[in-house]
Amino acid sequence: MPRLAARLGTSSPLLIKRDDAIAFGFGGNKVRKLAFVAAAARAEGADTLITAGGVQSNHARATAAAAAKLGMHAILVANGEPPARPTANALLDALLGAEVVYVPSRNDRSPKMIEVADRLRAEGRRPFVIPIGASTPLGALGYVLAVAELIDQIAPPDIIVHSTSSGGTQAGLVAGCQLLGLATRVIGISADESAAMLGTEIGGLVRGIADLLQITTESATIEIDDGFVGEGYGIPTAESREAIELAARTEAIFLDPTYTAKAMAGLISSVRERRFDNSQTVLFWHTGGQVGLFA
Repeated sequence: MPRLAARLGTSSPLLIKRDDAIAFGFGGNKVRKLAFVAAAARAEGADTLITAGGVQSNHARATAAAAAKLGMHAILVANGEPPARPTANALLDALLGAEVVYVPSRNDRSPKMIEVADRLRAEGRRPFVIPIGASTPLGALGYVLAVAELIDQIAPPDIIVHSTSSGGTQAGLVAGCQLLGLATRVIGISADESAAMLGTEIGGLVRGIADLLQITTESATIEIDDGFVGEGYGIPTAESREAIELAARTEAIFLDPTYTAKAMAGLISSVRERRFDNSQTVLFWHTGGQVGLFA
């Protein structure tokens, strides 16, 4: 991203890994995780994928796309009110034929998924419940593989900056770097939770990946910056608005308001405050979500 680097006044190479450009289902990090999780569902003979998120959930949209591709039904548990006129991800969910069940709050989502799965089993169906974000050790393997993909493309960067929320993406990146012996720092910019809470969740996922792959991750460092959350999940900040405009106007890169804009705001702040050495290569991992611009 040479024009963005010039605008920020740094000679440090700024690179971007564009999971927003993954072709399937409008792309994004959830596609990488669902490649493993949906394969497990198919191996178990599932006929329905059940997951949850907000009305404009990227993960729900990607799950609906995976279900359609695999000839399955999708049931999405969404917290919020049914939109009068579906837009963005909600529009795509409908187009993909997903059934959406609405609940009042985030806390109601997991119990409702269990309730729906129990009902389907009683009817003789074969549901497969996918946790929010597909952030399980199995799903996180998508980003272990992504690190291998990255170093097939370029020399290992010194630093990776990305958006972190449910933790699976960061866990996979951390485990992947360790598995491949990379000294790369992986910095997650929180979209919602505190660094302490996310660190605990991501640490558990990294240990789960280690169990799956039979590797050691005892020395894995989990680095999270929760200074760009602002007033909360999905609420733009002045810094995230600037990040959206700068990325678009310098590199024609589109960020989403909930995740990648806040992550880019974190990168921009670090560059401006000279927290990265000019000799270091910094890679921004774009985790998708640009459909959110049309909500």
